[in-house]
Amino acid sequence: MTEAIERSVDRVTGERALLAGGVLAGPLWVAVALVQALTREGFDPRRHPVSVLSTGDLGWVQISNFVVAGLLCVGAALALRRIPHPGLGPVTGPWLIGQYGVGLVLAGVFVADPLDGFPAGTPRGPGEVSWHGAAHFGAGAVAFTALIAACLVAARRFARRGERGWAVYSGVTGGFFTAAWLALMAGGHPVAMVVFAVAVVAGWGWVSATLRRALREAAG
Repeated sequence: MTEAIERSVDRVTGERALLAGGVLAGPLWVAVALVQALTREGFDPRRHPVSVLSTGDLGWVQISNFVVAGLLCVGAALALRRIPHPGLGPVTGPWLIGQYGVGLVLAGVFVADPLDGFPAGTPRGPGEVSWHGAAHFGAGAVAFTALIAACLVAARRFARRGERGWAVYSGVTGGFFTAAWLALMAGGHPVAMVVFAVAVVAGWGWVSATLRRALREAAG
């Protein structure tokens, strides 16, 4: 009996740790990307997506950033399968958070191509798209689609529970991210680039806030 209780406590503690990792994934990713954006020569958020930080001599920093954040999200998704969440549910939400994490890991594995003067010495203009650059775009699509779907699933579940604030927050985040992503794909205008960067931060904020709620309820 005592051993069973100890195993149960250890399991819950481990799941809380995984959720805590998911909560920290967003702030960590944003902080690392922001420091690079402010310090790496030639990077301009009006012309360059964060993905190009994976290129050049210091590209390993952003590659690691993608992989670590993705693994933390996958770990949180595994914990969500055992810890009920009022918005994400027991199956669909955890699966989508896990898919988001896998997409981030793949975005790190398949490195983006140099672009429009970055890293320093790269010719101006869009440049050629390599096979790994195309795979990077595909990984981004996997991650972004999963994040949007997770937001919308949570919005619907929260609305059914009568939690209007969480429903609106989730729905607006998903809608904003969708609009920003479509605007970016439509042409990469400098305004669209900046708005999409804001949408990425907003998406990470939603992931952290949602997982933090799961962590609080697990602790309670």
